[in-house]
Amino acid sequence: MPRTVEQSVYDGPPLPDDVTGAELDRAVAAQLKGLPDKLAARIARHLAAAGLMVDSDPETAYQHALAARARAPRLAVVREAAGEAAYAAGHYAEALAELRAAKRMNGATAYLPIMADCHRAVGNPEQAIKLAKSPSVANFSPEAKAEMTLVESGARRDLGQLDAALRVLELAPLTSNSRLPWVVRLRYAYADTLVAAGREKDALAWFHRAHAIDSEELTDAAARADDLERRMDLT
Repeated sequence: MPRTVEQSVYDGPPLPDDVTGAELDRAVAAQLKGLPDKLAARIARHLAAAGLMVDSDPETAYQHALAARARAPRLAVVREAAGEAAYAAGHYAEALAELRAAKRMNGATAYLPIMADCHRAVGNPEQAIKLAKSPSVANFSPEAKAEMTLVESGARRDLGQLDAALRVLELAPLTSNSRLPWVVRLRYAYADTLVAAGREKDALAWFHRAHAIDSEELTDAAARADDLERRMDLT
């Protein structure tokens, strides 16, 4: 007899034999302690599988997270995992719903940049900007602040507000001495926005600045700079 949709979601994808649940972060595992042992073990394996697959196979990771959610929908850590997996798989409305649920349960603000990006993805840039203005952003780590800056600037561009998008980025630590990925991404976004604003000479300088610290080649800053230089030579 074929399984119903609900049964399929509850069962989830096959669990890899080598995923035991012990892979979970200790703080995550601690939130499963109040569940019956067998149930907690099954959820732990689905959450661990989701975490291990989220980059390589986000859709399957999402299905694992949904299997965990079907078993423990009132645990914030489970809803958070479902939201993050949904986001990775491109299911932005679902990600937003899951992360909202997690935030209601635990009050955490760490999800705000992803939630804001989800608002952009589903066509609500105004809501993304509203979240970017949340007072809690002031207490974020530099990396998380950068993520919110990138989302807010992108939302301003969605609305055709190029000058505002540039101002948002100009208030960020673009000249930081750090070579961490978030600085690379801020510089690249600034250069890209300068191109959109018709300021190609300034954009070229910032693509070079992004490339100078992009040791992991996270961006195509070098190629963008080369393309700009060719275009500028032709004019």
